[in-house]
Amino acid sequence: MRDEAYYFAPQAQTKIMTERALKVSEIIDYADHNAGVLATAPGQFNPYKIGIELLRDIEERWDKGRFGREWNECQSLDQRRVWDKRLGLGRKKIFEVRKLYNDVTFIDEFFTADFCERNKFFSFSLNDRSGNYEIDSREFEKIKHKMLFSLTNFGDPFIFVEDSNHDNRGELLMRHRHEGTDLQIDHARATLNALVRIWRRPVNLLTAVEGKQKLFRYDGKEQVEKSLGN
Repeated sequence: MRDEAYYFAPQAQTKIMTERALKVSEIIDYADHNAGVLATAPGQFNPYKIGIELLRDIEERWDKGRFGREWNECQSLDQRRVWDKRLGLGRKKIFEVRKLYNDVTFIDEFFTADFCERNKFFSFSLNDRSGNYEIDSREFEKIKHKMLFSLTNFGDPFIFVEDSNHDNRGELLMRHRHEGTDLQIDHARATLNALVRIWRRPVNLLTAVEGKQKLFRYDGKEQVEKSLGN
């Protein structure tokens, strides 16, 4: 059974909230925080904004029956534009998604090519010649891959031990598997600082910063950054 509150008119819902559940000031406070969380500047990635827009998209799709084999096999743009089976399953689907999906599976399943195109998503990267970040693709698969990568491993970078006796001096050499996102240098240096206390020898990290190969080294006293030939 659906929640009875959904059948109240908007004016009645507002009256119930302000007279029985919340004070007006609390509603204003909520609206202010909600606007801040969902705010997105041009070119920025806000996962909360994308999440709420995906849920709205899911509700509309399942209300109108825009899912399943018949929908997927329909090649007519005119039919897809006016498609509405009036199933009314949207809200039920939202609660199912909330129960069964995590961040990665949610994006993987419901971030569709239609949604991507309609919301004008794009991927960007550093242009080595201009030194500026520029749009490099509007391809759905590439955009989705980058989005999923940002969520994989909880957004943490993949760093592997390459040599535990680097240069035959007992130094630790690690390599960052760069997949389009640079390390946060201040975090990398803090990590090297902590590792020195554990390894008790100098530690080294190979990575790429703005498209250029770099070696970061810390010997317990001095942080060194060295550019390597590409």
